[in-house]
Amino acid sequence: MIERAGIYSLGGRMVKRLGYGAMQLAGPGVFGPPRDPDQALAVLRAAVAAGVNHVDTSDFYGPHVTNRLIREALSPYPDDLVIVTKIGARRGEDASWLPAFEPDQLVRAVEDNLTNLGLESLDVVNLRLMFDTHGPAEGPIAAPLKVLANQQRQGLVRQIGISNATPTQYREARDMVDIACVQNQYNLAHRDDDAFIDALAEDGVAYVPFFPLGGFSPLQSAALSAVAERLSATPMQIALAWLLQRSPNILLIPGTSSLAHLEENLAAASLTLPDDAIRELDAIGAKAP
Repeated sequence: MIERAGIYSLGGRMVKRLGYGAMQLAGPGVFGPPRDPDQALAVLRAAVAAGVNHVDTSDFYGPHVTNRLIREALSPYPDDLVIVTKIGARRGEDASWLPAFEPDQLVRAVEDNLTNLGLESLDVVNLRLMFDTHGPAEGPIAAPLKVLANQQRQGLVRQIGISNATPTQYREARDMVDIACVQNQYNLAHRDDDAFIDALAEDGVAYVPFFPLGGFSPLQSAALSAVAERLSATPMQIALAWLLQRSPNILLIPGTSSLAHLEENLAAASLTLPDDAIRELDAIGAKAP
């Protein structure tokens, strides 16, 4: 089913454009263990059984929770599975999100990801930029990127991406290393990266939107609901289908801890939105504050 969404290169490996994000498998607020560990394991196995070969995670989800679940559920890993993780942040004891950009913190983060995922080399590591936790903000990235590039030279990291990044930071990073992907917030209502996505597509670089369904503030729109009703789909399926049709370099990683929601999300690959629906949905971003 998800093959209908197509494929795209992620660090030189072709992945299906509809993947899975593991963040919601951790406890409330992405902190602590899941309420139902068996269900979390079942969701991961169901995603891969349905054909998903791109799983997004981080060792600061929990912390350490989602990576250990992935290892328990999926190891030994299928040959075509690409696991993308990220470093550059840590969790405070109060569940806060804090920068972790010092060289020793970055090296330790790579080591922790390797250990908890049970891998000898990480497929893709995104450097999560934390100059502003609410969105991309300018700031120097050369020093932490050099640390990650050194981990790549040692064979601990295969490909490098950046997350929560500006176009300027992307160009700076691209001058230092090959960039496999950019992972930023983007969805129907949050469209700041429209031009950025198009530029990345010209470079052949994957764009991976996080919070494709709104994240902690789920998308709500009368126009979205109307299109969904007309096309006999759910609003979330329409939102995902819109992203898939927005640009061929967009790779989706919708997350859920529910088997039913996983099935619903993956079914979005079968939707083709007509032109009139695209126009109505495009207008949501134009009206968003």
